[in-house]
Amino acid sequence: MNTTLSRGAAVRVFLCFAAGYFMSFALRSVNAVIAPELVREFALSNAQLGSLSSAYFLSFAALQLPLGVALDRFGSRRTDSGLLLFAALGCALFAMAQGVTSMWLARALIGAGVAGGLMAPLRAFRFWYAPERQQQLVAWMLVAGTLGALSTTVPVRLAMPLLGWRGVFWVACGLLLASSAAIWTLLPRGERAGQADPGGGALWLGYREVFASRYLWRFAVVGIVIHASFISLQSLWAGPWFVTVLEMSPVQAAETLFAFNLVLMFAFLGLGWVVPRIERRGWSVLRVVSIGTGLVLAVQVGIGVSGGAIAVALWLALAVLATHFTLIQTHVSLSFPEHLTGRAFTAYNLLTFIGIFTSQSLFGWIVDTVRQFVTSDPDAFRAAWLIWVGIELVAFSVLIFWRVAPPGKEVGYDAQPGS
Repeated sequence: MNTTLSRGAAVRVFLCFAAGYFMSFALRSVNAVIAPELVREFALSNAQLGSLSSAYFLSFAALQLPLGVALDRFGSRRTDSGLLLFAALGCALFAMAQGVTSMWLARALIGAGVAGGLMAPLRAFRFWYAPERQQQLVAWMLVAGTLGALSTTVPVRLAMPLLGWRGVFWVACGLLLASSAAIWTLLPRGERAGQADPGGGALWLGYREVFASRYLWRFAVVGIVIHASFISLQSLWAGPWFVTVLEMSPVQAAETLFAFNLVLMFAFLGLGWVVPRIERRGWSVLRVVSIGTGLVLAVQVGIGVSGGAIAVALWLALAVLATHFTLIQTHVSLSFPEHLTGRAFTAYNLLTFIGIFTSQSLFGWIVDTVRQFVTSDPDAFRAAWLIWVGIELVAFSVLIFWRVAPPGKEVGYDAQPGS
């Protein structure tokens, strides 16, 4: 690797952070696998199960702004290793939980503890790796995260008869402690933290500069509407679509979801190979995102009107094409001064998570509303899908036609859309 670290140190830094992000994704997904056991043991209603799963996302999102301040003040090594200890505590409490309330609080603690799983390494990479490696490193981190999601499917199901769901969380607790120790002890101390920026309340004022940037919002509208919608599909609506619209059995839907996530993992790996090559050809992130998002919308239209094997193929194509959205966050965040790096990353992350919350509930509301005017559930899903693509098209138009310069380059900026 061409980095500011030695080759061995560069690999060590990446693997330490990747281990923490692996656990973050695994814990995000594990409830889907252990849900039957939780429902049976605690007599959970669907509403309680949904609330229990959302606790992770609520605390994760709530911690993003203070996380950005902590990253810029204390650095990634200290911040992430400390937070992972809270995630380990949350896993231990979840393993010992005797009721819904205690499980909810433990789940929320886990979400807060893994909130820096991606943001901490992205900030550290800016200082420890060469600029041309930044987008590639993001893609590799997402491969590690997707591996975490895959680990909670078949492997966890196979481990359940031996360990039980409580044992699974005890294992997760141990792995989080190991990840925290590795980040604290194996990462170099040379990362810049708290420089060129005063402490105290002034650190929070940096968010004013970040959120005031029109360049952030030009790209964030795609993150809030289109990228967030893809994550909502991956984590919630893909399963109901397969069952309701494509008429799959639950087992077939689960197998298709596994294939979808497996393709997504290899697509992230491919993205890490492709990014340096398209950069050498002079392609800007704006150009890549414009083309990629246009293709995503075209594939989504195809999904909305097709069925059978063609629809499945289009879903897998969507997994490949959607990986380009990950380029946006790094590009926009690195356009800010170094002392705002952590806050820029977490501000964008917060906006994306707001989009996830909104799209998950709003798409369901559209389906229920449309159902009153059509004759079947599949027709309601398809109509709602095409309405949603129309909303995404508006967001795409903002990206294409709103010409805004990066921070500090407003004077004389005349780049053309898509350049």
